[in-house]
Amino acid sequence: MNMASEQTALINNAVADFDPPKKPKRITYALACSILASMTSILLGYDTGVMSGAVIYIRRDLHISDVQVEILIGIINLYSLIGSFLAGRTSDWIGRRYTIVLAGAFFFAGAILMGFSPNYTFLMFGRFIAGIGVGYALMIAPVYTAEVSPASCRGLLTSFPEVFINTGILLGYVSNLAFSKLPLRLGWRLMLGVGVVPSLLISFGVLVMPESPRWLVMRGRLGEARRVLDKTSDSEEEARLRLADIKSAAGIPGIYDDDDNDVVQASKQSTGKGVWKEMLIHPSPAVRHIVVAALGIHFFQQAIGLDSVVLYSPTIFQKAGIASDNQKLVATVAVGFTKTIFILVATFFLDRVGRRPLLLTSFGGIIISLLTLATCLTIIGRSDTKVMWAVGLSITAVLTSVATFSIGAGPITWVYSTEILPLRLRAQGAAMGVVVNRIMSGVISMTFLSLSKAMTIGGAFFLYAAVAVVGWIFFYTMLPETQGKTLEEMEGSFGKCREKSNTNVN
Repeated sequence: MNMASEQTALINNAVADFDPPKKPKRITYALACSILASMTSILLGYDTGVMSGAVIYIRRDLHISDVQVEILIGIINLYSLIGSFLAGRTSDWIGRRYTIVLAGAFFFAGAILMGFSPNYTFLMFGRFIAGIGVGYALMIAPVYTAEVSPASCRGLLTSFPEVFINTGILLGYVSNLAFSKLPLRLGWRLMLGVGVVPSLLISFGVLVMPESPRWLVMRGRLGEARRVLDKTSDSEEEARLRLADIKSAAGIPGIYDDDDNDVVQASKQSTGKGVWKEMLIHPSPAVRHIVVAALGIHFFQQAIGLDSVVLYSPTIFQKAGIASDNQKLVATVAVGFTKTIFILVATFFLDRVGRRPLLLTSFGGIIISLLTLATCLTIIGRSDTKVMWAVGLSITAVLTSVATFSIGAGPITWVYSTEILPLRLRAQGAAMGVVVNRIMSGVISMTFLSLSKAMTIGGAFFLYAAVAVVGWIFFYTMLPETQGKTLEEMEGSFGKCREKSNTNVN
């Protein structure tokens, strides 16, 4: 009996050796933290979505011109630069978590002011306050999420900010539709004022989150960092390796035993000093490549004009032949729903397919969609009768443009630009990316109506399509794949441009 039992045990062990190792599932905590942090991005999404419909009624109530409409819609992107500039230093000073609370507080105050605006000037002041909160949120959500995520699912988790931006856009569109039947002076003010609800939920929700382990290490609080890593890693071994890598990047000697009470003196480099000099004045080849890649992906995400589709979709649908306010708002809700569905689809492919193939595929789809939309709008604009096939194809092109944007260019911009930055450069580097992103978004949103008048609305989208072609070439030549690499390994993938032609795009 004993001999038979031993033989059975040996056979079972031999069979088990051929089975793939079972990976511990310990990412639930990281998932919860990422969701809470990324909810901050709802603030930008809600403002973007709600303003596209609210401006129809603001124009009628306050009697503002096209130029004032452009400024009202787009100025929040420039206001957000203040929050982005401050967020890099603030997040290194008070931590990632309390910076998220600060973002919610600013947006709460801005939403209150916009909801009670008696005139255009007061409304602009409310957008100034809200814009600061948006700048904080845009910078800190992807940074925190990247720093808390294990490498195995970092693509999924760091795409959450874009998921919640799209969720916020959809909620803004729904708010437009819900309050559109109210009296003119009340409806648009409620559309804007309801933004206080997500800001309150976010400000209280993040208080249950842990601080970023990388920020804790930067502050020398190794014991706390280890406890967070133990909860947000796939295994205990990975937690130890992540902590060792972060300590090395932060300049902390390996002599400390990482006891729960360890508090050590971090190097000055890890607190953000000298960052601008290293990034902009005397960068290494790898850092120079990283900065160009990070800023370039932000530039092209906005320069292709997809913000015009989102912010001015009622105007585009009107040019396509839809006259009723209610029909325009319903069609706009369809845009928000499409963006949200496809961004959810994208989250499940980021860690399976990779960043580079999705990004190139996304921009290819955007180019085709923009060319189709531009052609149809040009035909409609030059026709004396209603061309129904062009109207239908225009609506389809709008939906496919936001869909293809959402499967790649939307989420990957935030994932990629955050994960490639070394720890010592991450906060300020991410802030630079947000600055480029918001400047370009502001330029696009504040010039669309004027550009459409100068070269027709079809001509404007032909121009955006040409920029998208240049963007595709930039991504193909400058962006290596980063899937599966730890944040501390990332720098080694850059600074070798001669190898980019051999990079696997599959």
